[in-house]
Amino acid sequence: MTHDEAGDGGREDRDPRGDPVPGPGDRDPAGEDSPATAADVTLSVPGMDCASCAAKVERSVSGVAGVTGVDPRPTTGTLSVATDGSVDRDAVVGAVEAAGYDVDDEFESLTLSVPDMDCASCAGKVSGALERVDGVRDLDTLPTTGTVTLRFDPDATTLAALVSAVEGAGYEVVSTSLDDDDGGSDDERSVWRSRRAYATYAAALLTGVGLVLANPLAPASAGPAVDLFGRAVRVGDLAYLGAVAVGGGAVFRNGYYSLRQRSLDIDLLMSVAILGAVAAGVGFDEPLYFEAATLTTLFSVSELLEGAAMDRARNSLRELMELSPTEATVVRDGAEETVPAEAVEVGETVVVRPGERIPRDGTVTDGTSAVNQAPVTGESVPVDKAPGDEVFAGTIVEGGYLELEVTAPAGEDTLSRVVELVEAAQSERSEREQFVERFASYYTPVVVAFAVVVAVGPPLALGAAWEEFVLYGLTLLVLACPCAFVISTPVTVVSGITAAARNGVLIKGGTHLEAMGDVDAVAFDKTGTLTKGELTVTDVIPLGDNSEDDVLRCARGLELRSEHPIGDAIVACADSAGVADRAVDDFEAVTGKGVTATLDGTPHYAGKPGLFADLGFDLSHVHAATDGGVVTRTSRAICERNNCLDLLSDTVPELQAEGKTVVLVGTEDDLEGVIAVADEVRPEAARTVERLREAGVRTVMLTGDNERTARAVGETVGVDEVRAELLPDEKVEAVEELLAEHDGVAMVGDGVNDAPALATATVGIAMGAAGTDTALETADVALLADDLSTLPYLRTLAERANGVIRQNVWTSLAAKAALAAAVPFGLVPIWFAVLAGDAGMTVGVTANASRLARVSPDDPGTGPATDADATGVAAADDTAA
Repeated sequence: MTHDEAGDGGREDRDPRGDPVPGPGDRDPAGEDSPATAADVTLSVPGMDCASCAAKVERSVSGVAGVTGVDPRPTTGTLSVATDGSVDRDAVVGAVEAAGYDVDDEFESLTLSVPDMDCASCAGKVSGALERVDGVRDLDTLPTTGTVTLRFDPDATTLAALVSAVEGAGYEVVSTSLDDDDGGSDDERSVWRSRRAYATYAAALLTGVGLVLANPLAPASAGPAVDLFGRAVRVGDLAYLGAVAVGGGAVFRNGYYSLRQRSLDIDLLMSVAILGAVAAGVGFDEPLYFEAATLTTLFSVSELLEGAAMDRARNSLRELMELSPTEATVVRDGAEETVPAEAVEVGETVVVRPGERIPRDGTVTDGTSAVNQAPVTGESVPVDKAPGDEVFAGTIVEGGYLELEVTAPAGEDTLSRVVELVEAAQSERSEREQFVERFASYYTPVVVAFAVVVAVGPPLALGAAWEEFVLYGLTLLVLACPCAFVISTPVTVVSGITAAARNGVLIKGGTHLEAMGDVDAVAFDKTGTLTKGELTVTDVIPLGDNSEDDVLRCARGLELRSEHPIGDAIVACADSAGVADRAVDDFEAVTGKGVTATLDGTPHYAGKPGLFADLGFDLSHVHAATDGGVVTRTSRAICERNNCLDLLSDTVPELQAEGKTVVLVGTEDDLEGVIAVADEVRPEAARTVERLREAGVRTVMLTGDNERTARAVGETVGVDEVRAELLPDEKVEAVEELLAEHDGVAMVGDGVNDAPALATATVGIAMGAAGTDTALETADVALLADDLSTLPYLRTLAERANGVIRQNVWTSLAAKAALAAAVPFGLVPIWFAVLAGDAGMTVGVTANASRLARVSPDDPGTGPATDADATGVAAADDTAA
């Protein structure tokens, strides 16, 4: 059937950039006409998959001195390079990567669980140790998850060597991705039951004993003493030294590794401060043992608090990872069998009973049930599932029995991809995070230099007391560590990204979270974004003596064999109305106008008004249907004279003005009825636009559809501006114009046809990403539940995240600066510097970041739309008349 074009006119299937796509017959520039070369180096470059890619790689590699020939083969993704013998493989790999393509070496991927690596300083030491191991590639440390991901050459190194390198940097590897068991129990152990925790408890006990026996407020000679090497030493001071020895083991070990790597971090600074206090007591007979013990104990406590606080930030991601069940009930050889979830193959049938989680993505083949999809999509209301519907791993069957056919391999289901992308997002440093790290690289040396000047300057220049100013210098060393404000941004980003993921919004990096908070204009695609993207029947107007069922019965018979979306919508409506079948013969499509078929022996037609005008009908004078001689409500509303309708001037234009596509149904002699079909506006669209406007955000609709339909949709949802009849490149121009007027612009589309506009916008947001690989790969943000009402939530979350980052950075920096400035005046004791400047600020910024988890879509101004009264409008052009 050929009806009016229904859909977004800008969504044609073509390369969105307009670039020619080489076909199988296109000649490879380095193909058969290229001279044969003796391949000294052969690389696998899977991303080199077209002639243009091959040309870029060839130009880059040809520039390497000593390369005599390059033969790229995009059809197989391989590159052969001939050299004069002076070029090593790494140089060729570097040239390929410089062209923007990855080389797929025979490397193994590995993830190490290092829970004690919980700050940027720790990550730097671990990465430094691993970088010195031969064969390590693509190293990435993630202190916010306590993991290290890398690729390594198994021919150049071993797993044991990699673990040894990490442990050589002072950190325990509790499990690896290559372990036979999951190692989960070790990884999730409480920091308060670790070896360092028990050492800290012992140090605290010894410090308490020292306070009793050698209180620093008492005279220096007070308390019991023993003779040690001819020198009277207080027992309390020995208890203090014992506290340093017991509690300082981890500090000194980590400080040693920091010194080896020339890393001026907290472990090295604290080691110097503690040992400096001990040295002052032993070498200069200055009573700083209490300070040394207090520093050791409080710093160890602060490290435990930091670990516990980081665990809180990691828990949200861990909860995502634990959503998918470990076992599945699969039907094999007619019998049910419980197997590990990852052992289920694509195509197998899995049984899920009430209360159980769905183990893998699949399609329902038998049974019906409401499924709680909140863990994956954030939808608060369970979704009814029946045969043919898609289901996602990690979602919960509420009250029925389901059998489903598995459609995704292990590790490639929707939940796995969400977890993978959330983890990957944490490795992307936002602009604020990069700024803080650059600032910290200057802050620490400056404060250390200041500490040295304070410690030795006044005693040497003014004859001041050494013990007093050395203590001030040691206190400044404690404050020189920038941990609190370095960690302030990543923990906020992790908290925000994982909170969003739990509510059905996938953010692919901290940069995008920050950018979304600054967005003040949002551009929407129409079809599939503001509208559902599915045509439905909105109006059935019977004519003459026909009823609505009569019209639908005839239309169903005519459209049953049609493959057009409008025909599908009419058949679906007729089926839901339960109309009877009619015998159909001689079906034929009338090009550009409609269809014709013989129904129960009588020729019938369905199509544009123009089709019936050609048949000789006077469309300006059509009798409306009556009910017992009385004009029906529909007829009365649109008929202005003598129970007659003017379809040509009134009815059809009025329906089209609402954005609907009009189909007439009848025989050669009689018009039987009018059917209007529309792509309905999403029920939450109008409320979403209203909430964005209340937040001061300008809204614009960009569509390839005709002006009339676009205006109808725009008026229904209430956008500020409508731009219609746009090709993909014109959508890009529209986004660029918005960027020139606003600080930040978000583009919301389907992630495929709107890819150029999504890439151009400050933040690209894809609709309906659950189960859609392309959408997940294209956009910066994906709305997993295909629900526009999460947009205000996303904007609010991002705005609050930016506020929390600013609070964390400037509060921690201001606190450190204030404490440092007060130290030379004797206003900050060393124990307070540890407790407030290090432990307190670290716990404070982490707790502040965790507040983002409390931002809910149900909060005023962010929650799901409650206005479900949206008028249906069509995605059709206005040529029906």
